[in-house]
Amino acid sequence: MVSYLIRRLVIGIPVLLGVTLINFLIINLAPGSPADLYLSPTSTPEDVARAEAELGLDQPVFVQYFHWLSRLFQGDLGVSFQNREPVTQLIGDRIGPTLLLMGTSLVVAYLIAIPIGIFAARKKNTAADYGVVGLSFLGISVPHFFLGLALIYVFALTLGWFPTGGMLTLGRGGGLADRVEHLILPVAVLATATAANMARYVRSSMIDAFGQDYIRTAKAKGLGRSTITSKHALRNALIPLVTVVGVDLSTLIGGAIVTEQIFQWPGIGLLTIQSIGSRDYAVLMGINLIAAVSVFAANLLTDVAYAVVDPRIAYA
Repeated sequence: MVSYLIRRLVIGIPVLLGVTLINFLIINLAPGSPADLYLSPTSTPEDVARAEAELGLDQPVFVQYFHWLSRLFQGDLGVSFQNREPVTQLIGDRIGPTLLLMGTSLVVAYLIAIPIGIFAARKKNTAADYGVVGLSFLGISVPHFFLGLALIYVFALTLGWFPTGGMLTLGRGGGLADRVEHLILPVAVLATATAANMARYVRSSMIDAFGQDYIRTAKAKGLGRSTITSKHALRNALIPLVTVVGVDLSTLIGGAIVTEQIFQWPGIGLLTIQSIGSRDYAVLMGINLIAAVSVFAANLLTDVAYAVVDPRIAYA
């Protein structure tokens, strides 16, 4: 296992470097320039050239990339063009709220999806099963931005049960209850698609497990339905579900960008939108690097989880 992990890490380094190069090229191909932040509408071409030279944007794109890469190997992600703060500090301040939102959403989604998926598998080809499948497709199909705006309109503006956005209410001290109130709506948006997708996979895996010979043997021995489900069927059904968990971790990153923008949640997603609007190349590169490393780590953890869940799998 150790040699396999080392091999995956060695292979992952050039992949991550390739991702950073592609991201850097795409960012620099976008219209506009970060120098626009420092210029007025009446600026002359000389003013534009001087501002770009001060920011290092007058050099060829590949030269700029290798300068960024050399700083990266020294642990420096650069300085934000917008507010002149270190990128590492900006991302460090925002990553905590994003992890809180994503982690809570993932836990809530699985607490809902696994029991519902098991229930649908037990009620296969019944009205209850069709209802669960229909709701799952609905949950996957509804876009994050539409669901978020709908929840704000109904539960925040119309009913007044929850705040419209932010992470805490000014003047309330930011206690646990206040934090939970601000979490409910964005977590509902992120957890809906994740729970709907996981419920479908749990249902399919459990139906496949219920049809195996060892389940019929367990029934013949007189074991109860709950024992058969929890100790026999669910344990084997978890193996294909490990892949879905790894995919969900990657998908949540993209969903958090839209959700944080809608609810003004002060995390990485909101910082991404703000950086795109201000053409803050350094911050965008730092965020893309964090996202790429997160996806790589999620895939690596998925492979390790395979070996833990299924003892038959061994990485030579």
